[in-house]
Amino acid sequence: MMDIDEIKRVIPHRYPFLLVDRVIECDMESRIVGIKNVTTNEPFFQGHFPEYPIMPGVLIIEALAQVACILALKTLKKEGHGSVFFTGIDGAKFRQPVRPGDQLRLELLKIKQRGTLFRFQGSAYVSDKLAAECTLQAMLGKDTGDSVK
Repeated sequence: MMDIDEIKRVIPHRYPFLLVDRVIECDMESRIVGIKNVTTNEPFFQGHFPEYPIMPGVLIIEALAQVACILALKTLKKEGHGSVFFTGIDGAKFRQPVRPGDQLRLELLKIKQRGTLFRFQGSAYVSDKLAAECTLQAMLGKDTGDSVK
């Protein structure tokens, strides 16, 4: 549904902090599913942990937040303009490690919206097994008129 080039037109994140490779489902209003292919070349694996590399939980949450950002900008028809700021997290739980070679499926459901304020339920899966879950809050930042390049 969205490849990496389109994702980069919607959100401002770039390597090494762009943590979503494609979007495979999006109903434009309430649900979105993204994919992160976790490779052995990820810079965080150099120190987390060299003997048994696992993706840091905070980066799984960040990947979920980036997919939520795409849905929020599409909902408000602000793709490529303004920024969505992560404002809170509740109930984060990490169920299993995410390792090099895994494909992370990032599922977000918009559970509340009031103007430019959003609340999402996020779940991250590897091979249909729940790896992480949380509730995220976010808000649209002031539109500076600058578009994502």
